[in-house]
Amino acid sequence: MTLTPSPVPSDPSSADPSPADSLSADLRIDSDQAAQQSAWSQARYVISENGVTFGAFLLFFMFVLFALFGSAIAPYDPLASNAAQSLSPPTAAHWFGTDDLGRDVLSRVIVATRLDLGIATIAVIISFFLGSILGTCAGYFGGIADKLISRLVDTIMAFPLFILAMGLVAALGNTVENIIYATAVINLPLYTRVVRSEVLIRRDAGYIEAARLVGNGPLRIMATHLFPNVLPVMMVHISLNMGWAILNAAGLSFIGLGVRPPTPEWGIMVAEGATYIISGEWWLAIFPGIVLMLAVFCFNLLGDGLRDLIDPRMRT
Repeated sequence: MTLTPSPVPSDPSSADPSPADSLSADLRIDSDQAAQQSAWSQARYVISENGVTFGAFLLFFMFVLFALFGSAIAPYDPLASNAAQSLSPPTAAHWFGTDDLGRDVLSRVIVATRLDLGIATIAVIISFFLGSILGTCAGYFGGIADKLISRLVDTIMAFPLFILAMGLVAALGNTVENIIYATAVINLPLYTRVVRSEVLIRRDAGYIEAARLVGNGPLRIMATHLFPNVLPVMMVHISLNMGWAILNAAGLSFIGLGVRPPTPEWGIMVAEGATYIISGEWWLAIFPGIVLMLAVFCFNLLGDGLRDLIDPRMRT
């Protein structure tokens, strides 16, 4: 009598996928690829149709490069003085000339990028997160929370913002940390009011009501349903606000309430060079001022480009 081995049951996990599973996976891959191609085509459209936006992106990457590797890119030590070459005009050796202590102006401008962009970036991040939290709570809960937060914002906006920043830095001390805090405070009303208005529009939308019906609490709704839908609008304001934050930090340094010499900073360089314009040493203030102007223009134009990328209806 011959014994035949019983068939071994096959492992369901090793079975071939059904045609329906393969079709759904292919559809997911196709949809992801289509979304990526659509975003890339839209970006190419904006850049090709608007050369100014393309130039703004190039300037942005240049400033980021200077901020990250400025010390290595600078041709000279920004703090090294040379009395024999003081107040030298622009030459092949010193493209932006030298200051009253013989320091290379180009090197100081490049190295100062890290400080100015760092102050503006940290200040905008702080004001963005605090303003987003306050604005979301005010718009979603309403009532007493909305009134208290709105009165706080109105109190800040009752003062001229640059004068308020001057007062805060003068009271707390002109350090980099206090400049960041002052810049964050004066930028707080912008994000709070924008987020509040966007949340007021969306808090009674159908998808928010559906989220409530399935048992989501207020914190979960605000964090996972409301804020992600407000974020694209806020990205444009972040870029536009970066230019104002840079100008505010440079303005504080220009009037003597910002970073102290000999630290390379655009506002200080413009203030120090302004005293030499009458005597003919124009390069001391002109070149740092041009770089400061380009930085502000860069982020303003970058905000316009981000707006065109996020909202196809606003393509230029």
